[in-house]
This record gives sequence, structure tokens and C-alpha cells, in this order.
Amino acid sequence: MAAAQAEGDALRRVERYLEQEEGAQHRFTGWWGTLLFAAAVAMSLFHLYAAYGIVTTTTLRYAHVAFILAFSFLLFPAVRAWRDRFSWIDAACAALGVAAMVYAIVGGDAFLDRSTAPNAIDTAFGVALVALVLEAARRTTGWIMPAVVLAFLAYAMAGPWLPAPWTHRGYDLGRLIGTMYMTLEGIFGTAVDVSSTLIILFTIYGAFLQYSGAGKFYLDFSFAALGGKPTGAGRTVVLSSFLLGGPSGSGVATTVTLGSVAYPMLAKAGYERNAAGGLLAAGGLGAILSPPVLGAAAFLIAEFLKISYLDVIRMAVLPTCLYYFSLFLMVEIDARKYGMRLVDVGRGPSAWALVRRQGFHFVSLVAIVVFMLMGFSPIGAVFWAAMVAVATSFLDPDCALVDLRLLRDRPRGWLRALLVESRLVKALAAGSLGMINVGATCAAAGLIVGVVTLTGLGLKFSSIVIAYAGGSLLLTAIYTALIVWVVGLAVPVTASYIICAVIAAPALVTLGVPDFAAHMFIFYYAVLSEVSPPTALSPFAAAAITGGDPYRTTLQSWKYTLPAFVVPFMFVLDPIGVGLLLAVPKGGDWTDVARIAFLALVVLVAFAGAAEGWLLRRTSVAERLLLVGAGALVLFAHALRERFFAQTGVGEGHLELAGIALLAIAVASQLARARRAA
Repeated sequence: MAAAQAEGDALRRVERYLEQEEGAQHRFTGWWGTLLFAAAVAMSLFHLYAAYGIVTTTTLRYAHVAFILAFSFLLFPAVRAWRDRFSWIDAACAALGVAAMVYAIVGGDAFLDRSTAPNAIDTAFGVALVALVLEAARRTTGWIMPAVVLAFLAYAMAGPWLPAPWTHRGYDLGRLIGTMYMTLEGIFGTAVDVSSTLIILFTIYGAFLQYSGAGKFYLDFSFAALGGKPTGAGRTVVLSSFLLGGPSGSGVATTVTLGSVAYPMLAKAGYERNAAGGLLAAGGLGAILSPPVLGAAAFLIAEFLKISYLDVIRMAVLPTCLYYFSLFLMVEIDARKYGMRLVDVGRGPSAWALVRRQGFHFVSLVAIVVFMLMGFSPIGAVFWAAMVAVATSFLDPDCALVDLRLLRDRPRGWLRALLVESRLVKALAAGSLGMINVGATCAAAGLIVGVVTLTGLGLKFSSIVIAYAGGSLLLTAIYTALIVWVVGLAVPVTASYIICAVIAAPALVTLGVPDFAAHMFIFYYAVLSEVSPPTALSPFAAAAITGGDPYRTTLQSWKYTLPAFVVPFMFVLDPIGVGLLLAVPKGGDWTDVARIAFLALVVLVAFAGAAEGWLLRRTSVAERLLLVGAGALVLFAHALRERFFAQTGVGEGHLELAGIALLAIAVASQLARARRAA
């Protein structure tokens, strides 16, 4: 009885953390629940049609925001105490949001042409829409995002009264509403453009995979492929996190999905509660870093930089490999540090047997890249990959999104079986509802981007950061990382990236960092906030599953992830650092890419050993200092040369060799101590 109650408490805690990430939703039943379910299916079908057919840009964005606002008010309660209660106020807000969008669609080109001089009706609808977007963001992500947006709007209106260098001409209500509501630079700007095309298509695609049993297959495959050693439990968590998280892009969801299955195995292997939760959260965090979704930021990066989505995937490949190499390395160290035990997970099917039976779940993942290499647009590639996922699900009757056996066994009830009981329809509904919080965040972030564009805040902010850093690229990078990290503590990763991409990236670009490297740097530090208190939702959710202490679990997550998060400094500080993004450095060649990849591995090994206090065996204080020094010398070689050795014959290659030598000395010391102990 006590065990069942404890399990129920843990499930409620997990649900609470998921709600902090995705918002608390009503669970309506009866005719009202059926109506909302049908509307969710219609939203997915509309966006699938828009990916294949012809829908104008403005109509698609307006309709997308209309769906987002309607579901934000009808599915997310104003306060938790009103959960599962129908409210006419919510229905009125939803209707007003839809009316504002219909007004814009019907207005056509004349509506857009009035953006510099909106009439009274335009202004009324615009003010209402801004208020509704802010409330939708509050309901789905919390109060901090709307508060940040309001601060930016206040900045836009208070320009003449601000002290230098923040002063600007100032904008009245009419000009603000005209920009935010009646152009494609505010609410309906880049963020909503990406949300209405790629993000929702990927959530639908991810729902198809989920409802066809791909998640269970990835878990079973990982267990079968990496078991058989004391490190098997940790390795399985790392590989499963990559396979589960890549298509979903959700850190918390990946952590929870994996934790409920994998924690008993980690406990049997010898992981204590907090360490197990830390590893689960670190693995879940990899979902936001891994292609193809990158926590929805991949599409935003492509849109901001005006590059192809395939280029973003290419840039993410090597950093993703380095991140998971770091996790695998930490798992190997843990096995020796804690004396991990071999875990028997039973005599299930072999990895090869699983692939023969359900390996088709890999096909659609590969299909995305194949379609883009064939010349399809990202939207077309994910659309057809989703169709491949639907088609291949029929290769196993237990995975089919439409159970043909039901149609055969119910000759008179086939329509109900298709429309109500099929996993396909449920996946369509889940696909649209799963991105409501992201859509609301993108709409609210559009207000911030609109203010930054209107006032030129990005250039002002970059000049201030550079001035505080004294023109030093190293200090500018550190300040930028801290700014992104602090912003990320308050808002979700997607919003954090959007905000900092427009206000912080210009500082790095001004100092000569390639724009794509600056954006990837900002994205990585936005992700780091996911394992940083007080908003460390992934570690908190993992702690709810393992029964560990949330803050100790968060510190364990830091331990696992921190070595990998020093690597992004190599993107911006070293001229050949762009090689980590699979870009040939200016004036260099592919040997520079291989060199920087090797140096990144050296940094990871050094910092992983220092973070764990263990390499081949427990490190002494001197060995730990050697490891920290080795990592720092290699990581900051270019910056140190520019700052201290520019007028000498010491080059960055000498500093890198010195760092490698320090690592070798630490390893030699470990080997000597091991021989003496033997």
C-alpha cells in the first residue's frame, strides 16, 4: 500500500514538471472533448495540406495563430484551480483571437498597406491580439515570458525618456500595433513562420512515430545492443536518449519516457538515486541538441541565417557526436568509480532480431535527409518522411497506425474504427496539441523581435557588451554565454534562443565571429539553462522518478553535461573552431577540421576527468589541477596567444601541445600510481 502511494506521488510530481514545461491542460470528455479532439485533427490536416498544396504565407500564419490562440484558451486553464471546468470567458477569448485573424485574412492587401496608419478597428483588434498572445503565453509557459515581452514593449514606447545609450525616438501605440499586427515583422514574423511550417510538421511526424511504437522499439534496441557489460545500463540510457529525443526535440519528455523504464536498471547497476537522475536528465538534454529537430531551434537558426535546414543539421552533427561522446566517457568513468555491476535485463530478442522485425522505424529518420539531398525543401522532406512513417507502420500489424484487423472484423463499424479508434487520428490530434505551448511562445517572441527590429536594440546592446568587454573576444563570449544562460533561466529554450539571437549575436559577429558560429554558440548556452536551477525541469522530473533530491540531481546533471558545454567556446574563440560545425575555416582545409575535432576530444577527456575526480582511478589534487590546466590551455589557446603571447614566438600550436602534455602527465601519473598499488 505504501509503495503504491509512493509511486502515485512520484507520478504526480512528474506530471507537475511536465506541466511546467508544456502547460497544464484540461481533460474534457463528452461532446465538448470530442469537438476539441476533432478541431485538433483538423489543425494537423490543415498544416499537412499547406505543406503539400498552395496556401499563401499570410493566410497560413494567420490561421496558425488562430488555432494556437483558440487551443491555448480552450485547453489551458487560467489557474490550476479551474482545471477541467468549461469557462465562457475562455470561449470568448478564443473567439476574439479567431475574429482578429479572420479580420486580417479578409482585409487582404489593403490590411497590410494600412500598417503605417492603422484605423480605429485595426488598433482595437491589434491591442486585443497582443493581450491575447501575452495571456496565451502565460497559460502555456508561465508568467515570466509575458513579463519579458511587456518590458520590451515598454522600452519601445519610452525611448525618448531613457538614458544614453538606450535612448531612441520612441513609438506610439498606433505604430507599435501596425508593426506587431499588420506586418510580417511582429507577431507573424520569423518565429511564427517557422512554427506554422516546420515545427508543427515535425510534431505531427513525431506523433506518428510515437503511436506506431517507434519509442518502444528504440528502447528495446538500445537495451539489446549495449547490454552485457557493467557500463551497459549507462550506455543504454545514452543511446536511447539519442534515438528517442532526436525526432521529438523535447528534453523533459525524453527524460520522463526513458526514466520510467530505465531507472530500475540503473539502480541495479549501482547508480545512486541522484546520479541516476542526473544521467537521465543529461541524456534527455541531448534531445534538444540532436538532429533533426534541435528543440525546434534548427528551423529558427535556418530562418535567421537564411541558410538551408540541411546546413543546420550538418552543423549540428559533430557537436552532437561530441556531446554523446562526453556522456559515454562519463558513463565509463562512473563504472570504475562506483564499481558498477552487470545487469541482467532478461533474455529478450537480439538487436538484429528487433531490426529484422521493426527496423522500418529507422527508415523515416533516414528519409528526411535523403529527401533533402534529392532537392526537396525542408517542409517537403518532413511531409514525405511523415508519409513514409505512416506507410511503413503497416509492415507490422501491431504497429499499424490504422489497424486493418478492426476494419476486417467490423464490416459495419469500419468508419468508427477508422475515425475514432485508429492510432492515425489520435496521432494527428496529438501532433497539433503537442506544439501549442511552442506556438504561443513563438507568437510572444515575435513581439520581442519586432521591438528589436523597430528600435535597433540589437546593435545598441552589442556595442554595450563589447564596451564592457574592452573589445576582448574572450570576455565578450563569456558575457554572452552568461546573458544567454540567465535569460534561459526565465524562459523556454526556444524563446531564449530567439531573444538572444537578436540582441546578443551581433556582438560576436561584430568582433569577427561568423554569424552561423555565433548563433550555434547562443543556442548551446540556451540549452544549458535546461539543467540549471531554479528552472531545471529535466533534472526535477528525473528526481521525481528516482526519488532523489531535485537539487542534488541537478548538480549531477551539471557534472555530466558541463564538459560538453565548454566546447562551444571553440566555435567562436579559435579561427578554425568553425570546423566543429563542419565548415572549412577561411584559408584552411579539411585537415583543420580534423585537428579541431581532435582538440575538442582532448578538452572533453580533460574536463570529464576533472569533473568526476576520476580518470583511470581516483585523481589526486595535483592530477585534477593538471587536467583542468590541460583543458583550459587547449580550449583557450588562441585567446591566450592573442592576449599574452602576441609579441613572442609562442604560437597557439605550442599552447595546445602544452595542454596535451599536461593531460599526458596526468595519465602517466595515474598509471604509475596504479602500478604501485598493484
